[in-house]
Amino acid sequence: MPVKITIKELINYWKTTAAHDYDTMISLFKSKRYANTLFFGHIVLEKILKAHVVKDTKKEAPYSHDLVRLCKLTNLKLSEKEIDLLDLVNDFNIRTRYPDFRFKFYKLCTKSYTEKHLDQITKLYKKLCQKIQPKK
Repeated sequence: MPVKITIKELINYWKTTAAHDYDTMISLFKSKRYANTLFFGHIVLEKILKAHVVKDTKKEAPYSHDLVRLCKLTNLKLSEKEIDLLDLVNDFNIRTRYPDFRFKFYKLCTKSYTEKHLDQITKLYKKLCQKIQPKK
């Protein structure tokens, strides 16, 4: 018999796994695994957005990796620049998964390229974490 999970538990699951993957992303950058760093950047944003989807819809998050679509399911009011970042980070998911894109993407992921996007991902992740904190 399936176990019923509460909305609060689902939100906590997405927040906790996003935090774990955030630490992994930072470790990958330190070990110079730049393409993998950006791939994990996608995962981090996906999971924190899914926490927001659950919080705002009171339903399970959809099986989607599309960050822009997930954002549209929330009550978040992100700037155009932040939405553009989500759209760009969607590419990091696709480019690391499919062989046609993988080699080109690895070459693109220099330290400076990765550092720039890692900084943007980190700022947005931290902003989304603050916005999901319970009101006191």
